[in-house]
Amino acid sequence: QALLVESGGGLVQPGGSLRLSCAASGFIFSRFAMRWYRQPPGKERELVAHITSTNSTYYPDAVKGRFTISRDNAKNLVLLEMSSLKPEDTAVYYCNAWRFGDQYWGQGTQVTVSS
Repeated sequence: QALLVESGGGLVQPGGSLRLSCAASGFIFSRFAMRWYRQPPGKERELVAHITSTNSTYYPDAVKGRFTISRDNAKNLVLLEMSSLKPEDTAVYYCNAWRFGDQYWGQGTQVTVSS
């Protein structure tokens, strides 16, 4: 059974940094693209970072230059390094594994940026 478990969320001050981790199991991790999404309060879920099975990355303009996604196929782990955090980055962050015809979601981890 596929499982994604996020960790690393919490409360951080504006301008601070945070690292999220997602541990994967139950599927062939290296064959999947991995993504981080977030869902701010009262808003729709949005993509914030994407990394392919060959380590190509994509970021939307809202986080480009501040967020970095990486993966470790040996450990079945995907990370999201976040810096220069803003209050508008406050959201529940979700890990997602995707390939054509198949995808899995984690349960989410809360990130709150506030002074």
